[in-house]
Amino acid sequence: MWYDLLPSPLRLLPQHTLTALLIMALLVVLAYLARRALLKSKDPVIPEQGVSLRNIFELLLELIVGLSDGIIGKKGRKYVHLFGSFFIFILTANLFGLLPGFSPPTSNINTTLGLALVSFCAYHYFGLREHGLNYIKQFIGPMTSLPSSPRKILSLLFIPILIISIFFFSVLESISHLVRPVSLSLRLFGNIFGDHLVVEIFTDLTHVVFPVVFYVFGALVSVIQAFVFTLLSMIYVAMAISHQH
Repeated sequence: MWYDLLPSPLRLLPQHTLTALLIMALLVVLAYLARRALLKSKDPVIPEQGVSLRNIFELLLELIVGLSDGIIGKKGRKYVHLFGSFFIFILTANLFGLLPGFSPPTSNINTTLGLALVSFCAYHYFGLREHGLNYIKQFIGPMTSLPSSPRKILSLLFIPILIISIFFFSVLESISHLVRPVSLSLRLFGNIFGDHLVVEIFTDLTHVVFPVVFYVFGALVSVIQAFVFTLLSMIYVAMAISHQH
């Protein structure tokens, strides 16, 4: 493992943390090179010939924008930076597990939980920014006030029902939202950990043919899990900023 070859001071950080930092540094460099290529082009609208770093980033961005437009609409484009960061980082982290000597940081629950908490905090922030304090109304259910009645006594009779309704929906919605980061983190962690383990086992058992099959399968799992995490984050943001509660 590459981690074992590092000097002792560097190994004070856990392996998954160092690998995540390495991936982030790599992505920053690649993004800089792609941006420089875009700035140097005579017409940024015209793609470069052949396969290039700029074309790869543009393809990924087009994929994220198209997906966001389909789920949130045009107003979702102001959140593309978050969705793109999720997809590209998770995809790269997952694929790192296919490199000999590397373990994907997404096979560690601490990494996936951190990503899930970022998604959790982000969509609540976007919801509050979109609706203000009215965002809290979606946590207390459809019944938020006493029904109007010519007789005040009849309205007062609904107070216990209102209290029970608010309490019930508050608990229900709180559980629903708290489960989301747990579900996001466990899904990503479980799939990547299991896939990396299978690849390691079959690579140790057979050094030809079968490992290739599992590497292809691993690459497919890496793409799917990055896509699922990003897609669910988009859905959560769409629900948070929606005006149809």
